[in-house]
Amino acid sequence: MSCTGCSFNNTAGNLSINSYSWLDELPDTSDQSDIVEVKFKSTRKEYYKNSDKIDLKRGDKVVVATAPGHDVGEVTLTGYLAEKQFKLKIKNSESYRMNSVYRKSTAADVALLQNSRNREKPVMIRARQIVLELGLDMKIGDVEFRGDGKKAIFYYLADGRVDFRELIKVYAREFGILIEMKQIGARQEAGIVGGIGSCGRELCCSSWRTNFKSISSNAALTQGLSPSALKMAGACGKLKCCLMYELDTYIEAQKDFPRELLNLELAKGIARPFKTDYLKKEICYIMEGGGGMFYLSLQQVKDIIQKNKRGIRPEIGSAGEKAKEENQMEVKLDERLDRFDKNKRSINKKRRSKFKPRPAESGK
Repeated sequence: MSCTGCSFNNTAGNLSINSYSWLDELPDTSDQSDIVEVKFKSTRKEYYKNSDKIDLKRGDKVVVATAPGHDVGEVTLTGYLAEKQFKLKIKNSESYRMNSVYRKSTAADVALLQNSRNREKPVMIRARQIVLELGLDMKIGDVEFRGDGKKAIFYYLADGRVDFRELIKVYAREFGILIEMKQIGARQEAGIVGGIGSCGRELCCSSWRTNFKSISSNAALTQGLSPSALKMAGACGKLKCCLMYELDTYIEAQKDFPRELLNLELAKGIARPFKTDYLKKEICYIMEGGGGMFYLSLQQVKDIIQKNKRGIRPEIGSAGEKAKEENQMEVKLDERLDRFDKNKRSINKKRRSKFKPRPAESGK
């Protein structure tokens, strides 16, 4: 079963899902700007000038200038859109050093790039061993060779600043190439490694997303999602980036709701607010003393509040309530969503203090 706009690609035994790109239907605007966006390994993108007015389209393999040498990448945007993305992503666009596009790549360029890619895995394994030998508190996440094979970018993860001056000297002697160290976070590492998300599609960070920002647990709580960190965490162990995609819609929908949901005084007793569905504009209430659970529309809640102010306790009929079964799950300390916002050490310290060592039994 397939969906419109998606196709399966099983070339050379590599199964992947290609989503439809609406950018292919846009008109050619290369005459409006000579800026070209080029994508390299993973989601790394750089911007170059098409000074020689080469006829470039999205998907073309090109050879671009670097300092020194050259690299091979794929054109992702040209013309007007490339210039807009350049100004959006590059904060200091005026001081950004923009190299030029040499030409379209040939079979020899692609073969040289493939030879460089084949060196990445053994170099990464050896690079990790050297880090352990030097006793540095860092992790080499990935290695990316340039198209000419003369330079490589070593992506590393570290909690703080690391003095890797000696490490660069050892790498240069060991591998005989130019070394560039680039620090990344857990989200960038997931984008480099890749994988499939809980939605069944390729991870956003490894397919198209290039800007990674920290996400607060309030993004999930605002949307009324599960408070379980296990459900809201992505492949990187952090909160999912997709929690931000619909956040603005929920914030806009919340404007119709009162800032504080009050308890309702009904003929059956007091009803306390339990859960809110902002998009459906419904609020779930629970009767005190085990009187059941029911949903009321936002307008019904406002009407009841006005009646309560006049001292009236209305009767909620079957037509005005929608009973639903709710699975209330106890969230353990390790699964709490706010554990991403707190210091893990303080939590682990409290947990360890609860467990006291069992006294040794004397042998008989």
